Amino acid sequence: MFLTRVFSRRLFSTARSEASTAATAVRTAHNPLEEFFEADRNPDEEKPVVYGRSWKASELRLKSWDDLNKLWYVLLKEKNMLMTQRQMLHAQNLRFPNPERLPKVRKSMCRIKHVLTERAIEDPDPRRTAEMKRMINAL
Repeated sequence: MFLTRVFSRRLFSTARSEASTAATAVRTAHNPLEEFFEADRNPDEEKPVVYGRSWKASELRLKSWDDLNKLWYVLLKEKNMLMTQRQMLHAQNLRFPNPERLPKVRKSMCRIKHVLTERAIEDPDPRRTAEMKRMINAL
C-alpha cells in the first residue's frame, strides 16, 4: 500500500510536470509543415540574396560519417523545401526565384554518396563493405 502511494505520487508529479512543459511547448511550437516553405522576404529589398555553393568532394572527405549523415538530411530538407516551393509557384503560374539552388543541392547530395561509397570500398572487410553500400544506396 505504501509503495503504491509513493509510486503514484511520483508518477503524477512527473505527469504534471510533463503536461506543463508540453503546454508551454504547444504555445511556442510552430507548424512543422512550415519547414517546407521558405521564409518570406520583403520584395522591396534592394539587395539580391546570394546563396552558397555546392559542397566539394574534397571538403566532404574531411567530415565524419555522422557529420555527412546530418548534412545529408539537411540537404534533403532543403531539396524538399525547394521542390515544394517550385511546385507551388508553378501551380500559380509564377516564376521560381533562384532556380540554380536545386542543382547545387542535388550535386552536393551526389557528392556525399560518392564520398561514402569511396569509404565503403576502402574498407577491407567485404561484409562491412556490402553493408555500407546497402546503407548508401538506401539514401
